[in-house]
Amino acid sequence: MWIKSISSWIVAVALLLTNLAPVSAERSQVLPELSTHAQAAALMDVTSGRLLYSSHGDDELRIASLTKIMTAIVAIEHGDFRKPVKVSKNAFGKEGSSIYLKLGEEMTLENMLYGLMLRSGNDAATAIAEHVGGSEEGFVYLMNEKARQIGLKHSHFANPHGLDADGHYSSANDLAKLTAYALHNPMFRDIVKTETKKAPNPNESWDYQWYNKNKMLRLYDGADGVKTGYTKKAFRCLVSSATRNGQQLVAVTLNDGDDWNDHGKMLDYGFEFFPLSRLMEKGESVKGHDLVVGSTFQYPFAKGEAEAVENKLVMTPAVRQGSPDLSFGLRGEIRIFLKGEQIGTVPVYQKGSYLPEPSVRNPATGTMAQADTSTFAGSLAYILKKLFLQHD
Repeated sequence: MWIKSISSWIVAVALLLTNLAPVSAERSQVLPELSTHAQAAALMDVTSGRLLYSSHGDDELRIASLTKIMTAIVAIEHGDFRKPVKVSKNAFGKEGSSIYLKLGEEMTLENMLYGLMLRSGNDAATAIAEHVGGSEEGFVYLMNEKARQIGLKHSHFANPHGLDADGHYSSANDLAKLTAYALHNPMFRDIVKTETKKAPNPNESWDYQWYNKNKMLRLYDGADGVKTGYTKKAFRCLVSSATRNGQQLVAVTLNDGDDWNDHGKMLDYGFEFFPLSRLMEKGESVKGHDLVVGSTFQYPFAKGEAEAVENKLVMTPAVRQGSPDLSFGLRGEIRIFLKGEQIGTVPVYQKGSYLPEPSVRNPATGTMAQADTSTFAGSLAYILKKLFLQHD
């Protein structure tokens, strides 16, 4: 009962202490025009999720094998990489691009995910869906649930491979958001940046060897993903990512006949005009308070924007005398605003408190290695994990 009571007042109306950063008289940079040959395009910073460029970004269009970005992340989050996936009659000989799996063949989910993303195997997509979702329909349900959970407003999935189908679509903005989400997963990151992968072949004396279809990995300095796509109705589709100076960007084009060049131009634009800036450093003191910042905060600003940032310190009510303190030093959060729009939050802790690491999902087991410690509940879960589950 007392835990419920404490939780209630922690999430109650917060006491606001406002600390406004000075606004520079310097105007924000006037950005040059960016154009592509695409029917729709988007560019996003992975760390912050900020949309840096969008053209017809919410148009609902066919996306071909870009679908497999969702297939991969759903399989990674729900599947066991070590378990074998058996190729059914439905998966065997699936039309379109293939990794040429044999009927009844078994391959670990991990290896099949490489075949899915490097060679765009429709047979692999179908086998993965049936294995993880129990059926293709069950897996498609998981895909649409994931789309809902991460806020994809202009997406609906009808299959795991991306072959043209009624009711199967997404948008450039949604695909940028989905990919930025997926790139926070270490297994997904490793797969999509791989240029060549070998896997055991139970039917032949030689191993499978897959070369990544994504030419951006070889054409663009710093490229590290993600997926190509093509059908006769969707035309050429591409999602690429690249990292420079610690900043990762995602570019998306749908129906673009010059996508390799357009993606290079889009990524150059993002790195040049929206460099990632560090506003707060984990462990630094909060001016005027006996508090420290609980996590590092970075954001891509155009020239002049950082000077217009406003910070608001929101404190949780103090623990009543005689009541147990289960906050583990968490005292509130700093809310960060740019031109009146909230762009992020960072937790603040009492000086001397242990500052937990951010949440990291273990790709091999599917469990959380750390809890989300930006909230009371997350901090409590993390401490209990440390106390009682040391050998998990």
